[in-house]
Amino acid sequence: MVATSQPLAAQAGLSLLQAGGNAVDAAVATAAALTVVEPTSNGIGSDLFALVHMDGQLHGLNASGRAPARLTLDALPGGTLPSHGWLPVTVPGTVRGWADLHARFGRLPFADVLAPSIHYARHGYPLSPVLAANWQRGIQIHRTRTGPEFGPWLDTFAPDGFQAHVGEVWASEAHARTLEAIAGSYGDSFYTGALAASIDVHARQTGGLLSGDDLAAHHSEWVTPIQTAYRGHLVHEIPPNGQGIAALIALGMLDGMELPDHRDDARGLHLQIEATKLAFADALRHVADPQHVDVPVETLLDPAYHAARRALIGETALEPEPGDPNAHGTVYLAAADEDGGLVSLIQSNYMGFGSGVVVPGTGIALHNRGHNFSTEAGHPNVLAPGKRPYHTIIPGFLSRDDGTPLGPFGVMGGFMQPQGHVQVVLNTVRYGMNPQQALDAPRWQWLQGRVVEVEHELGGAVSRALQARGHDIRVQLNPNAFGRGQIIWRDPATGVLTGGSESRTDGQVAAF
Repeated sequence: MVATSQPLAAQAGLSLLQAGGNAVDAAVATAAALTVVEPTSNGIGSDLFALVHMDGQLHGLNASGRAPARLTLDALPGGTLPSHGWLPVTVPGTVRGWADLHARFGRLPFADVLAPSIHYARHGYPLSPVLAANWQRGIQIHRTRTGPEFGPWLDTFAPDGFQAHVGEVWASEAHARTLEAIAGSYGDSFYTGALAASIDVHARQTGGLLSGDDLAAHHSEWVTPIQTAYRGHLVHEIPPNGQGIAALIALGMLDGMELPDHRDDARGLHLQIEATKLAFADALRHVADPQHVDVPVETLLDPAYHAARRALIGETALEPEPGDPNAHGTVYLAAADEDGGLVSLIQSNYMGFGSGVVVPGTGIALHNRGHNFSTEAGHPNVLAPGKRPYHTIIPGFLSRDDGTPLGPFGVMGGFMQPQGHVQVVLNTVRYGMNPQQALDAPRWQWLQGRVVEVEHELGGAVSRALQARGHDIRVQLNPNAFGRGQIIWRDPATGVLTGGSESRTDGQVAAF
């Protein structure tokens, strides 16, 4: 089974399973296809994280990139990091992540795994509804940008007056050739070969700080997943520099609370929101690159710390402050094979199409992950050369408390992601929903202070009850604001797979 936000990408992964591949082959094939069939959210110049359950063990891969050697606070105009252009571009880790996942766990040849994505890029495909809307919005925004670094974007994503209407066919021969170079070199071309040289040249010619040396120095990191308990289950995340720990802190607080039996009870939602606010306060204060600063992961996941934070939650909304533990653009996919292999993978260009910088003649759209660095001196996440930024993309995985794997899950959408993880886990474990129900249920999202956005489907009565508890409730009509997710659960007794891909996106659960 493969579940993701674009049906053609799901079919790409499914074709690898049908050809005898395993869940990792399917996941990498799906991820590569998503750079073609959903470039509004990710690309070859993305970052990637993955959780892989193989051979009875859960493995974590951090394939996020680091800041260029020349990207310092002194290099920032006015001391601020812009959201677009070269300055927020860190080394893209996705291509190395594909290769590392495949080298360790893949079964079929790497060229076969990337073949579907090459086909879609070369021969084209028709745009689906949500994709078309996001693409057209991207074209309108990009036409307002000036500078030589932005020119190749229009050549790639709006060639010859291309308009992103539903059913319009888009193809990119340059993207296809780049994927072929990646397939033929096992990704090395992107970091030390011809593709790296193209990136280096474009940066030097248009004012970028990313260099060939930065690309050549890049490597992924295999990490030990972190976890917390919730009602007889274990929820697993990638450790910092990702923000998955925010979901675990919130669930750790909620594990000591008795939530009402009805999912949309205002008191239960209030407790969830308050726990999430406190968890975010901790994450935004402490999450950073652990290779540069000491991130107190163990203490932040300590049940005693969760109890102390839980004690701050009352009957009315609070202004969240971090504790002292010492005292919109992303794609997600889930894959499962017949042998019990399970993959949770997420990759992203961050804000829609990313930085707006496309390397000429390659189809490589570079992300803008560096925008999540802090510019506050002394902050753990402060910008520094060779450092990885606070990262919003997080793959999730659920198991029983004895370690029996249940499966991968994820919710896209910037800072919505930990909040989506909390809500999906609660919908599944506390409220007994199947994957489709758990994903489609109305969502809320804490923004700042006491401000909380809710989907209009949550209803006026519940919104007013939350407002009476001190929350500043704002109804958001744009479903994109609440993320888009997928789930695959495997029944431990029968091996039967159950999947879901929510209605907020164009996605599909593909199985055979």
